[in-house]
Amino acid sequence: MASAANCVVYFSSNTNYLTVSELKNHSLPASFVSRPPNNNTLGKRSYILAFSRYSVRLLSSTTGINPRAAAPSATAVENDGSFPDTDMVPTPKVIIDQDSDPDATVVEITFGDRLGALLDTMNALKSLGLNVTKANVYLDSSGKHNKFCITKASTGRKVEEPELLEAIRLTIINNLLEFHPESSSQLAMGATFGAEPPKETVDVDIATRIRVHDDGPDRSLLYVETADHPGLLVELVKTITDINVAVESGEFDTEGLLAKAKFHVSYKGKALIKPLQQVLANSLRYYLRRPTTEEASF
Repeated sequence: MASAANCVVYFSSNTNYLTVSELKNHSLPASFVSRPPNNNTLGKRSYILAFSRYSVRLLSSTTGINPRAAAPSATAVENDGSFPDTDMVPTPKVIIDQDSDPDATVVEITFGDRLGALLDTMNALKSLGLNVTKANVYLDSSGKHNKFCITKASTGRKVEEPELLEAIRLTIINNLLEFHPESSSQLAMGATFGAEPPKETVDVDIATRIRVHDDGPDRSLLYVETADHPGLLVELVKTITDINVAVESGEFDTEGLLAKAKFHVSYKGKALIKPLQQVLANSLRYYLRRPTTEEASF
């Protein structure tokens, strides 16, 4: 993949802002099945993501989130104002689905019945070089589900780059924090970028669950559940491909403070044998549970 001027996005738990700077001559994987470059492992409290040709704004260096939810304006389109006056804040859910549609990436957003038409979210996704080819809304007992089918504007095909998939996820969460400040207390990224941090924290050792099993002769199915943080999707794919396991497709769900991933993986076109399944699980478990003292506390 040709090198291009890329953006480094730096997330820090010690600031309420996100800064963006240019990084030259750095290339990133072109798709899920590519092997990412080897980078030094980063600590849990700060994350650097290099998005090839993509940029994502959680907060610019000159913009902050009002700590109190503002009154809805006449132009606010993310909120239809129909939700009842209640202290019970629903759990936000963002699903990025690479399995259900062969031609498009399917994104589903749920926040009880509080979401409106999400026109600003769709416009923000278009700024990433994406087309929203189809959108629909359906209701069930868990609330209102807004579902989009997304393709790359340059190719008309589904998104395969993990960096761009993570940019999509962070863009949606950014809009949730901006238009629904009350979601901040229900999202892991609300601790750094939101109006109100989560009242509870997730113990990554307790929350992390990893399972691998066969899904036919040609691929295996990997399940990962862990505490969410910015850049997690990219980091998971890198950890998997660093041991030469290919990620073919999958689904990545953000559910409040947790992230749940389901990946179809293979090794040289075949399902993973039991020893390799164990190596994969151990590699992910070590990465996700690594101690924060790796941040050079000496």
